[in-house]
Amino acid sequence: MVSESETRAARRRKLLLSALLVLALAATLPLRRKLAAESAVSAATPDLLYVTSGQTLRRLCLGYNGLLADLYWTRAVQYFGRQKLRRATEFNALGPLLTVATRLDPQLLIAYRFGAVFLAEKPPAGAGRPQEALALLRRGVVANPDYWRLWQDLGFIEYWDLHDYPAAARAFEIGSERPGAELWMKTLAATVAAKGGRWATSQALWSEIYRQAQNDSIRASAREHLEALRAQEEINHLDILLAEYRKSQGRAAVSLTDLVRAGMLPAVPIDPSGVPYVVGKDGRAAVSPQSRVNLALAQ
Repeated sequence: MVSESETRAARRRKLLLSALLVLALAATLPLRRKLAAESAVSAATPDLLYVTSGQTLRRLCLGYNGLLADLYWTRAVQYFGRQKLRRATEFNALGPLLTVATRLDPQLLIAYRFGAVFLAEKPPAGAGRPQEALALLRRGVVANPDYWRLWQDLGFIEYWDLHDYPAAARAFEIGSERPGAELWMKTLAATVAAKGGRWATSQALWSEIYRQAQNDSIRASAREHLEALRAQEEINHLDILLAEYRKSQGRAAVSLTDLVRAGMLPAVPIDPSGVPYVVGKDGRAAVSPQSRVNLALAQ
């Protein structure tokens, strides 16, 4: 049987826990009121940030930095997705949202990595702000110096978006020396340093991204870049054939069917999206207006 003293002790524990719960809820009330109010305003004005002041955030979060960082990261993803659906070309709130999220939680790796992709990609795929993406990743490197994938992401942006091949090679090299780094990082460093922006290097980089992507949108983006690179290589080859046809026939080809009739092609080739290539008004090979291939991604 439970003694009377044990019963009184149990009651005291329940009262204490109830009091602590009430105090905890009261302590978070200012934060919950602030977020609720700003969420209502945000619904009316989609581009508005929740809070931008680090001092205000530290005062409001009451130790819940990680929770609030997740909230800002979710907000950044929602904002980015909404702007893409609108096919907007401005993503003015994206950088500040990512900055707040990562300042609240400097170890929020997903915000650095995917946030940098959102910032760096050209509109309408992204914000077209590679310098902001680099700044975000560099803060991530300072806060997480042994996480080699941030160096990988730095190298990718230096390579594709800024075409700074020496900087990309350095990023891959430094990253290759971090704990747990894949061996291909050192290979990439050497390849980029030696060959710069050659087609084969770009293909190798995007192939690696596609292989290791853990997000459907990143994998789809890598596939689109690979298709664009393949299409650009095929167009370059077709341009050589068109020049040869012009030289041998004394006139420009009106379509690729002319090359087929001349025995220079077995059939009119199709691009990676399954649509036949065409000859443009300038006499050069091109993707059809019906093609889903975005050649700008091969630049």
